[in-house]
Amino acid sequence: MSYYIGLDTSTTATKALLMDANGLVVGIGRSEYDYDVPRPQWTEQSPHLWWRATAEAINAALTTSGVDGGEVGAIGLTGQMHGLVLLDEAGEVLRPAILWNDQRTQAEGDEIRERVGSRRLIEITGNDALTGFTAPKILWVRNNEPEIYANVTHIVLPKDYIRYRLTDEFATDKAGASGTLLFDLAQRDWSQEVLAALDIPPEWLPETHEGPRVTGVITEEAAQATSLRSGTLVVAGGGDQAANGIGVGAVAPGIVAVSIGTSGVVFGSTDRPIVQPEGRLQAFCHAVPDAWHLMGVMLSAAGSYRWFRDALAPDRAFSALDKQAAVVPPGANGLLFLPYLTGERTPHPDPMARGAFVGLTLRHGLGHLARAVMEGVAFGLRDSVELMAKEIELGEVRVSGGGATSEVWLRIVTDTLGRPVRVVSTAESAAHGAAMLAATGDDAFESVAEASRAAVTVGDEIEPTADASVYEEAYAVYRDLYPALRESFRQLSELETD
Repeated sequence: MSYYIGLDTSTTATKALLMDANGLVVGIGRSEYDYDVPRPQWTEQSPHLWWRATAEAINAALTTSGVDGGEVGAIGLTGQMHGLVLLDEAGEVLRPAILWNDQRTQAEGDEIRERVGSRRLIEITGNDALTGFTAPKILWVRNNEPEIYANVTHIVLPKDYIRYRLTDEFATDKAGASGTLLFDLAQRDWSQEVLAALDIPPEWLPETHEGPRVTGVITEEAAQATSLRSGTLVVAGGGDQAANGIGVGAVAPGIVAVSIGTSGVVFGSTDRPIVQPEGRLQAFCHAVPDAWHLMGVMLSAAGSYRWFRDALAPDRAFSALDKQAAVVPPGANGLLFLPYLTGERTPHPDPMARGAFVGLTLRHGLGHLARAVMEGVAFGLRDSVELMAKEIELGEVRVSGGGATSEVWLRIVTDTLGRPVRVVSTAESAAHGAAMLAATGDDAFESVAEASRAAVTVGDEIEPTADASVYEEAYAVYRDLYPALRESFRQLSELETD
């Protein structure tokens, strides 16, 4: 029997999920790292951290499962989207990667709209020039670090840097590429019109492939680092949300994926490119061949809870905070939290948005704060659900990500959405989806849909409770807070120091 690895290069860890040819998860390896915030609104990470973590995670998955690396038939890659990795002619990293949640590029977003035209940009790429996307980062480096820009030969996404280290090949998938703002959504390839308007050399960008397509094989050097067999296939894979969609079974219209990871994502598959004229929802190619998806993204979901724990209760385990939050009534006794800790994308594309606790009184303790953070994230997810319901028909909601492992948080999300939800069996659904792409590329399955049907298992349906009415009232207040505070957020951002 062959085995397949889904490798997820995420923001805080690399995960290697080992799956057998029937779709069953037999092992998971994980290696953590951090990212840097050198200035307010900046987030950067060394690509060398990803490569070290890749070797550690794959070896850990093989060791814990007892599987020999020579039995692995193929690897599928996924990971954080939109990040900018710049390489020179020798393939060496020129500067730390600028990550998806970096907010420094507002001026470059305006420059892109001026060069391409706001309406035309959305028509071609399916998206507005949001600060987190890759293209504004390229222009930022050109405008602010010309000595770095002068040495650029290759532009790759985070997971595709790992592809290069594994295979010595430059390639990417169409799902990840469509998150760069350089991609023609309908044609499923780089937009020569946008590249010309932005004066970005097309030869800097890798060839694009559908998710299950083989893009290279493991080299001898990479085999020694990972304990895999040289010649092992590496398939294109997909951006983390497209791979997560496969991992939860959202491979065709009807199933909606809600992910509570570092970011929060609402994801719906489509059989054609659907572009929201205002660009408040993002439109991308799916990692499923000839499919697309709509996506709403909040930048700090479980990331908000992690910040809360690290800043206010560093001595507490998340499980202990969950217990304190569970005994607080819905609505946290009139306390609300805005989860805009790194700006926001959906529904407010505003890098100046800020986090806030609103309604604090002397009666509020740590449990109230913890619950308010969970509820604020749930409200942010509902923002995306409300937008998406205007564009496509929403069916079954499937929840995944680290936040879905919290019983109290899952209940809050269910009641806030006011819809039944089901939890996917593995928390590492993006890596699982990447493994399914690998298996499909190695002909273990005839299609991605067949792989997903075989591999995805979900729990029983969880119904909303009477608490949904409380959240309906609280959500109405939550929606009014950003418009009321928007100008204050902008003024406060001007007071920030490095």
